[in-house]
Amino acid sequence: MISYEFPLNERVRTMLRLEDLFTRIERFIARADRTDHHAALGVLFEILEVACRADLKSDLLQELDRQKKALNALRSNPQIAEDALDAILDQIENDSTRLLEINGKIGQHLRDNEWLMGIKQRAVIPGGVCEFDLPSYHYWQHLPEDKRRADLTDWLAPMLPLKAGIHIMLKLLRESGRARRFTAHQGAFQQMQGGRVAQLLCVTLDRTLPCFPEISANKYALNIRFVAADFCAKTSLYEQDVDFSLVFCSLQ
Repeated sequence: MISYEFPLNERVRTMLRLEDLFTRIERFIARADRTDHHAALGVLFEILEVACRADLKSDLLQELDRQKKALNALRSNPQIAEDALDAILDQIENDSTRLLEINGKIGQHLRDNEWLMGIKQRAVIPGGVCEFDLPSYHYWQHLPEDKRRADLTDWLAPMLPLKAGIHIMLKLLRESGRARRFTAHQGAFQQMQGGRVAQLLCVTLDRTLPCFPEISANKYALNIRFVAADFCAKTSLYEQDVDFSLVFCSLQ
């Protein structure tokens, strides 16, 4: 099976982007080749750009606090495992504390590093980080892999509280919905929402089907069209029935 997640507001869209970037940078850092570490630095600059929203930290802290209050209200529910609830609440508390400990704007330590900002400025130019453009960066790339990895880890570390806060929020969001089975007849599916507002949709289908979903949604209607996976031709509807599961995810 293959799953596709579709954020329905800007906050969730930003969290999903950062989740993907944090996953990629950690994989690149773990590798040994200098080209992988070059890729890791590029992803670090992407994280900086996405995370530079002035209200991201405060939004995340407010949402964590809201979820903590909502979960605490479930203590009297006999269907809720108290140990599991306590574990989630402890994680939310720890993540909130770590976020509060971030001084100033997220990623400010990177902006204060003139050498890194010089690389970032050149990196937007095609081929702009060649050795004759940035000999100091060429030197860094030829340092022992352990030294390069230690530098990358140090540059990433102050942003890890953001990663932790996003992880718990997306975990709660993904676990908030239940999967339902549907069929898109001749590749098209529509459902009236009746005012129901979701924050994230997850569509899952058989990975052997040569198509992928495109979604448009608002509080009134949901439209899914499955597009034929033919990347050498003009985009066209996959005109066969598609069985899929759909999850509406929304935090309280």
